[in-house]
Amino acid sequence: MNAPPEPAPEPAQIRILVDGDACPVKDEIYKVAWRHEVAVVVVSNSPFRVPVHPLVRRVVVSDGFDAADDWIAEEAGPRTVVVTADILLADRCLKAGAHVLSSTGKAFTTNSIGSQIATRAIMADLRAGGDVIGGPAPFSKADRSRFLSALDDALVRLKRG
Repeated sequence: MNAPPEPAPEPAQIRILVDGDACPVKDEIYKVAWRHEVAVVVVSNSPFRVPVHPLVRRVVVSDGFDAADDWIAEEAGPRTVVVTADILLADRCLKAGAHVLSSTGKAFTTNSIGSQIATRAIMADLRAGGDVIGGPAPFSKADRSRFLSALDDALVRLKRG
């Protein structure tokens, strides 16, 4: 007699991983996550307050170089939205199949990440050579609004499968 077939495994829960040390949109992430009932993990090198809520967890890693990035990259996967401004971390998470957003709402994609890494390297070379170059534009209300929309869209897409 044959055993009944095993039930299909449950898909991994959708969650948001936040590169938290310098993230300006943590409050927005919590609001969107609560509305969608999605877990949030805020990863940082130093402790700071996060809301006391069953969907929010704080992970404090060592202060070692890239410790937070390593933790996030290891946890990233196809049912994960990663929020980071770090282009190299974005690349690692994209390779793991994650959806990756900057705090300005710009999606990192497999089609765009190569040129972003190259631009980052060029800018680092210019700074190392003593060139004075401007940094990123100040964070704006439009950036915040674009981020809220992009995070909501990413979670809706993940829920639809």
